[in-house]
Amino acid sequence: MMFYDNGLRFDCRMCRYCCSAEPGYVYLTKKDIEAASRAMGMTEEEFIRKCCRLVDFGSYSLVSLLERSDYDCIMLTERGCAIYEARPLQCRTYPFWKNVLESRESWEREGRSCPGIGKGRLYSAKEIEKLLKAGEEPPYIVIRK
Repeated sequence: MMFYDNGLRFDCRMCRYCCSAEPGYVYLTKKDIEAASRAMGMTEEEFIRKCCRLVDFGSYSLVSLLERSDYDCIMLTERGCAIYEARPLQCRTYPFWKNVLESRESWEREGRSCPGIGKGRLYSAKEIEKLLKAGEEPPYIVIRK
């Protein structure tokens, strides 16, 4: 039995906290790179070069969106996300991430930063499980030679 068996409420309040304020990584899948590069009118290679960083894990790297010096996502503009319709899977599934849903305490802790947690639409346990499963799609890996 999971603490969210009766569902959880969430409504994005457009506060942009998840897009800024703290350092972090937005790891991209191959589909994310394809969609975001199209949305930006760039080739995939150009998008990775201009908008991403490679996060070193030794024999391989993962592709993550760049951050500005104030930790804002490079895609964050005055009007919101520059690629909102093509935003990465990690962004689309927030806050229904495994680490946030591991306990009621972790959900409530995340809610202290995110004003949309506990508000708005009720997501069923089935919807939450679907979002968790979607979030398991592997990130794009760059193998080091």
